[in-house]
Amino acid sequence: MKRIFALMLWVATAALWGCAGNLANSGWITLIDNGSGLENFARVGDANWQQQDGAVMADKGGKEASYLVSRQSYTDFVIYAEFWVSDDANSGIFVRLSDRQKITATNAYEVNIFDKRPDPSYGTGAIVNFAKVAPMPKAGGKWNTFEVTAKGPLLSVKMNGVETAKVSDRSFFHGPFALQYGTGVVKFRNVQIKPI
Repeated sequence: MKRIFALMLWVATAALWGCAGNLANSGWITLIDNGSGLENFARVGDANWQQQDGAVMADKGGKEASYLVSRQSYTDFVIYAEFWVSDDANSGIFVRLSDRQKITATNAYEVNIFDKRPDPSYGTGAIVNFAKVAPMPKAGGKWNTFEVTAKGPLLSVKMNGVETAKVSDRSFFHGPFALQYGTGVVKFRNVQIKPI
């Protein structure tokens, strides 16, 4: 009986080491985890980004949007992020920024989080000015996931596992990415990027 138990323990330990090795070699880089990770971003604007309840969040800012801008730049990648926003929030993930200080939907690709956008075709789940969403999913009041893939001119967005937007465009090819605070309450957790 002792030998069977020892063998089972050895198999379980080997399996755990194998899983840990696979995660380490998976290529994913964790930037925000359990509320920590603000040091991986430069702040642009005056939102009150802080670590709280296992997430990075903001609920106050100035007249203009604020951002957490990744310190590294990327070309081809997949971003995975979990986010929670209030119903009145305006947020998003901007990718391939052309300018780290002046971030707009005209000099980067903006994956929108904006349930109450006056034109919902570019609301939550859309790539503003490039790929509309129909019907627009609602993000407010619950945890959601985004998976944003950029490979060459191809960009796609999945929200909660469902593709919401896709485009082939050659406007922006390289740059950092940014998490936006516009209005409302915005939280991000488990933010990872995998260069591809």
